[in-house]
Amino acid sequence: MQETEKIMATISIIGAGNVGAQVARASIRTGKSVVLANSRHGEGLDGLVAELGERAIVAASVADAVKDADIVVVALPINAYAALPADAFVGKVVIDTGNYYPAWNGNIPELDDERTTTSELLQAALPGASVVKALNNLSAADLTTDGSPAGSSDRRALAIAGDDLDAKVVVRELIDSFGFDVVDVGPLAEGWRFQRDLPAYGVRRNATQMREALAKATRYRDQAKPAVSSESR
Repeated sequence: MQETEKIMATISIIGAGNVGAQVARASIRTGKSVVLANSRHGEGLDGLVAELGERAIVAASVADAVKDADIVVVALPINAYAALPADAFVGKVVIDTGNYYPAWNGNIPELDDERTTTSELLQAALPGASVVKALNNLSAADLTTDGSPAGSSDRRALAIAGDDLDAKVVVRELIDSFGFDVVDVGPLAEGWRFQRDLPAYGVRRNATQMREALAKATRYRDQAKPAVSSESR
């Protein structure tokens, strides 16, 4: 029964750049169906769909893509979150793959001063959904090349964060099916621990190493503080 559920799962991917395309490939390889959507009403997705095969389709709109999805993966620029049709996401498990790079996204004040995180911004934009931060702390290409079967020696681990425990179980199962162990850092607000330039970001680590890296994370604002010399204490 569990295997049948995996085969029948439908993954909706909003945005099909590097990350979204790799999630789509990993989903198809593990027996799932994929529905793709982007901000251009599906324009530019034909080549990817042809590669993925008959279990992949392009939706006419984001709302259509989300409608029958078991999991929705948002792989859009952070400044596009506010334009998502919130009503369409009510009751959905949503994975936020976002990383904040001001050079790409433009400056977002509440992220610059660390009042919030990318995933909390997405949760605020989609109040009826259950957002889980995941799939952001590895290179996109690694998603389809670096996985291994459960129980493998030194299996790579990825981190997740979220406020909804049931949603995190769903996301954990998805990531495990892709070939990775999962380390849960706790609520969505703790998702900063595997943001860009921190020890848990972008480096291959097993579960033990990932926990150690997450524990070493420090806020950007604290990294910027000069060391206090013994003379000034």
